[in-house]
Order: sequence, then structure tokens, then C-alpha cells
Amino acid sequence: ISCSLAVEDAAHDVVGVEQYAMRAFADALEAVPLALAENSGLPPIESLTAVRKRQMEEKNPYLGIDCNETGTNDMREQNVFETYLSKRQQLFLATQVCKMILKIDDVIKPGEQ
Repeated sequence: ISCSLAVEDAAHDVVGVEQYAMRAFADALEAVPLALAENSGLPPIESLTAVRKRQMEEKNPYLGIDCNETGTNDMREQNVFETYLSKRQQLFLATQVCKMILKIDDVIKPGEQ
């Protein structure tokens, strides 16, 4: 969620079509917490909105979806950690896959075989 907020904030400084791409990427980053909330039986949109609001108010990037219903959204208190290297690699690979899909779309044009 904090990555999504950071990308969304950075999009404000960009003009043109790139701004829309950055906002779409920020929305895509929220797919994981939405899926976590839904798979945990929580209302996904309400849960994500509440955590986003708290992250913006408290400036706490460690807040996440309380899937185990422990009573806290602070992932440090729940001992949920994800290493920087792992997260960096996941974002890098996801971005590469998106680029590959876009390139395929450019190569295959409608009406051509």
C-alpha cells in the first residue's frame, strides 16, 4: 500500500501520458492487499481504504491488511516482514512482464497474420 501511495504522489510531478501510466501502476499495486482482504473474508474495498487513510494520516508504511484479525494493522507487531530485495525483485519482474505484453501488442496488429 505504501508503494502505491509513493507512486501516486510521484505521479503528481509528471505531466502528460506518463502520469496516467503511473496512476495505473499505483492502482495495480493495490491488487495484492485487495486480494488478501477478500481471501481473508474481509470487505476488500473498505479494508484497503481504511488502511490507506491511516497510512496517509500516520505516515506509517508498516500498516497493512489484518488478515489474521489480531486487532492491529501494524505488520511489525504481527511479525510480518518482507525483505527489500524480495520486494524490489517482484516489482522489477512485474514491470518487465508488463513491458513484454505491451511489446507483443505492438508487434501483432489487427488484420495481420
